[in-house]
Order: sequence, then C-alpha cells, then structure tokens
Amino acid sequence: MGQKDITEKLLEDYNDVFADIINGLIFKGEQRILPESLENAKVHSQYKAEDGKVHELERDVIKYWKEKKVELAICGIENQSNVKKYMPFRIIGYDGAAYRSQLLENRKEILPVMTIVLYFGTDHHWYGKKNIKGLMKIPEGLEEYINDYEMKVFEIAWLTEEEISRFHSDFKVVANFFVQKRKHKDYIPDDPTEIRHIDEVLKLLRVMTGDERYQAIFQKERGVYSMCDVAERLEKMGMEKGIEKGMEQGVKQGRKLGRNEGIHEEKVRVYKKLLEKGFSKQEAQEITELSQFLEN
Repeated sequence: MGQKDITEKLLEDYNDVFADIINGLIFKGEQRILPESLENAKVHSQYKAEDGKVHELERDVIKYWKEKKVELAICGIENQSNVKKYMPFRIIGYDGAAYRSQLLENRKEILPVMTIVLYFGTDHHWYGKKNIKGLMKIPEGLEEYINDYEMKVFEIAWLTEEEISRFHSDFKVVANFFVQKRKHKDYIPDDPTEIRHIDEVLKLLRVMTGDERYQAIFQKERGVYSMCDVAERLEKMGMEKGIEKGMEQGVKQGRKLGRNEGIHEEKVRVYKKLLEKGFSKQEAQEITELSQFLEN
C-alpha cells in the first residue's frame, strides 16, 4: 500500500473521528454512534476471478458498529480528492465483498453494509455518475431487469455552516478548512479550535491538497495545536523562503559591494520587515540569524 493511501486513512481510523463523521453526515448531528461502540473490521478481502487468480480489495476505513454485544452494521468510508468515473463499481465491489465475507462466516444474521464517499475536491462538484446504471448502455428491454446500485457522495468543501457545526471531532477543523479553501484559493488557516490528532490532520491536508508544507510543519517544529499555529508556521516558512531568495540576491549584489556586506543588508531588510509584521525581536533574530545585539 502506498504512503499516500496510508496517510489519508490515519485520521478517520480514530474511533472518535469515524463516529463523528457518520453522526454528522448520516444522522444530522445526533450522537447515534459512540466511539466505544466501534471495532475495526478487515480492510482487505479476497475474491477469485474468472481467470482463476485470487485478487485482493482494500478499503480505506471500515468498522463494525455495535451496541453492547449486538452488532448493528458495517460502516465504511472512502476518500477521494478527485472524481473517479467508475467509483460506483468500486463501491459495489467493496460492499459485495463485505457481504460475501459474512456468508463465508456462516452468520445467523447478515449485517447491513454502508459505505460513504468523502469528496475533498475544491475546484468543482462531483460531476461523475453516482449509480452503476448511469455508466452503462443497457439494451432496450433489459432496463427493468438490471439491478442498480447508487453510492453516497458527500462533498466536504460544499458543506454549510450548519452542517459543519454538527461535527465535534478534528473533522470539524478539516471540513471548515476545505470549505474556506474552496471559497478563497489563498486561504490562510485561522481556526483557533484545538486539534487532538494534529499529526494526522496535517498529513490528511497534505495528501488532499498536494501541499507538502503541511507535513513539513509537523516534521520541523513541535508546538502546533491549532490551525492558527499552522498559519503562523506557514507565514514563517514563507519568510524563510523569502530570505533564501534574498540571500541569492545578496550574493549577486555582494559581488559588487562585497559578499558579506550584501548578505548582511538583505538580512537587515528582512529583519525590519518581520518586526513590521508583528514578530518579536527574538523571533526576527532567530529567523534572519542576525546577532543578538542588533537593534531595530
């Protein structure tokens, strides 16, 4: 399994987040599923194709929903950052494999299987077909004999404020991020909500946005507790990138003024700019690597 596939599943695999997603999207915020009522199910399933070979299916996240000792259902979540034309066939394959596994276990009662798709795209709505009949050309006369199968897609970036308010876990922060990202392409995170699973949230944002900075933030520096902290790190990273660019210019300028003098002047310029942006003298000195005795 690729690193991207692993990363995007980490956050939702926490029971508090998984339960929150189902409660928020399916039960309209009603706390029907409790985190302690969830148990992990097998994400891998095998089947034998017509060629006689055994193939394997792998789901994103799937869990048993139980109340006390009674099993109620099997719930699955699949993530998509872009539209996949044949996604409905993938979903029917996942659900079919879950039912087949139950039959092989000789269960007295077959549990219902529910799978939802979370779409994190911000450029456009999900424009693909959501049912398998919409993807086939059915000969005349067969229409009523072909069973249909429809998948349920939730467009995270198009959730309303009321819908977002139904979440109580870290997924609320994630949902708000993608809604704001859709409305403002250059959106800088400003959500002060404390994040419980910060590493997993940042990894999910990296995968779903393709922006490597979100993972670099956690790897480089601890002390990140909310999206406001993330915004501060992004700003510092932007400043540091500007400094690097300024250093290059300083080197070129230094050929005329003397290399050290050119670099020093650029550091001083950036240092003053950081103070204007509200950074403390100590922070500005650390970023620009200027000596401690420097004054404004």
